[in-house]
Amino acid sequence: MTLSINELLILSQQRPEKIIKSYLQNKNTPANSLKDAMYYTVANGGKRIRPLLLYATGYFLDVPWECLDVPASAIELIHSYSLIHDDLPAMDNADLRRGKPSCHKAFNEALAILAGDALQPLAFEIIASHPSPLNTEQRLAMVYQLCHASGLSGMAAGQALDMNGIQNIDELIQMYSLKTGALITASVKLAVIASHINNFEIQHALDKFAKTIGLAFQIQDDLLDIDSSPEMTGKPLGLDITNQKQTYPLLIGIKEAQTKIQSLFSMALNILDNLGEKASILREVTCFLLQRKK
Repeated sequence: MTLSINELLILSQQRPEKIIKSYLQNKNTPANSLKDAMYYTVANGGKRIRPLLLYATGYFLDVPWECLDVPASAIELIHSYSLIHDDLPAMDNADLRRGKPSCHKAFNEALAILAGDALQPLAFEIIASHPSPLNTEQRLAMVYQLCHASGLSGMAAGQALDMNGIQNIDELIQMYSLKTGALITASVKLAVIASHINNFEIQHALDKFAKTIGLAFQIQDDLLDIDSSPEMTGKPLGLDITNQKQTYPLLIGIKEAQTKIQSLFSMALNILDNLGEKASILREVTCFLLQRKK
């Protein structure tokens, strides 16, 4: 049975949400306000790009949905925590996220920090214990992959570089690969872990595909921060300029950034061309990401 992009979009929204909701709504805690702040962010819409890529890769590799639900839920929780912290006054100081007040505005700054702190271990709790056909070795590999992508060698390091200031294009690309690319690449790698594939050429191609998409995705975000609208993106615009951050369009130019995005997506599609007809779902996801407006 062939899966359409629309079916995949619905699936990547509903399946992780069901698992996450079961933990946040049923878990007993003496701090209900913390649970409310966590759920507020996770349930506040979003593109679910990382679960989308994870399920698409898993579909390409013939992985059962039940083996993909766990890493998809976990990576969305890690992404949600990063958004909470990214919006804080000490970081980007953004008052709006997905068309609604940011977590620290809807609750308060201290509770927002704690909500982000609590979303991280919940991600690893789900990997470690949620019922699934995944074996112990796969779960351990997923924990390692997600830690590597989100910590000192990944997203957090990228955030630190971003805050320290970028001086040139090489530093900018490195920051992008860590801040955004690491977690997007992890989405694909987690699906590979959930599979039983041992074909190095396919794994290498998927890794290269993910890194290419990750870079294109961040340049898109930078461009949207300049020429979109708050109604479309659901968040304040011009924050990069306000926060005096260097971005690809600001450093290289808007037209050049648009050309680079097109080039990267073409590269991604060329990589997939070598993976045969079964990779058509990944091609559809790539085209979907190319056309996004938020």
